[in-house]
Amino acid sequence: MPYNLAISPDFKPDQISGWYIFNTWLQKKLDEAIHLDIHQSFAEQHQAIDNEKVDIVYANPFDISRLVREKSFTPVARPVCKPDEAIIACREGAIREITELPQALTVAQANAPEVNTIGMIMLEPANIDKSNIKIIDCENFVVVARHILKGEADVGFFLAESFNELSNLVKKQLYPLINSQINMIHHAFMLSPKFAPHKDKLKELLINMKIDDKGIQILNDIGIEGFESMEEEDAEFMIDLMDTLLS
Repeated sequence: MPYNLAISPDFKPDQISGWYIFNTWLQKKLDEAIHLDIHQSFAEQHQAIDNEKVDIVYANPFDISRLVREKSFTPVARPVCKPDEAIIACREGAIREITELPQALTVAQANAPEVNTIGMIMLEPANIDKSNIKIIDCENFVVVARHILKGEADVGFFLAESFNELSNLVKKQLYPLINSQINMIHHAFMLSPKFAPHKDKLKELLINMKIDDKGIQILNDIGIEGFESMEEEDAEFMIDLMDTLLS
């Protein structure tokens, strides 16, 4: 029976072929049958994890606490120089300070739990919380920008990387009110107890991708510079940080 690889559903759609190539590469390198499951939502992925149908997962930081503390998953590697930072942006010319936001606020957001969590925290100086906002759920960050430009949302929550990759035409019409600088929150590869015996080999493969021609090409396709080791104490530190941010 093959193992199952899952990717956090917040990956960019244009990276899907890269992840399939990554999976093929990984199978050859480990000499194991591995099936890539593309889940359409976090709820679907959580259900697959609960049903023990996920053995390797490139996990959203928001999910790592649950994976470690409830499902006994083990961290293996995290992307280099790729923290998950958030930007709150509004339409250019609207306001210049977060404290100028209206109390009855409409927020556009994508399906990125860590971005939305950080975004809500950054709204606190304006005395805005879930009790006085309206949320517009969007398919991706391009749609978030569209709602702002159409005047349907006052602000939007963006993954900083995704905001910076918007077209120049769109970015010229947006104004970043605030950018998080936590620098400690990131995705990571996590292994189920069933796949744990492969941890050392997988870690070596991931870390060495950036010095292998094929590995470099795959990294480019999935938008990652490279991977570095992530130990259990690193995961615990990030979990504690997330808990602190949420408290």
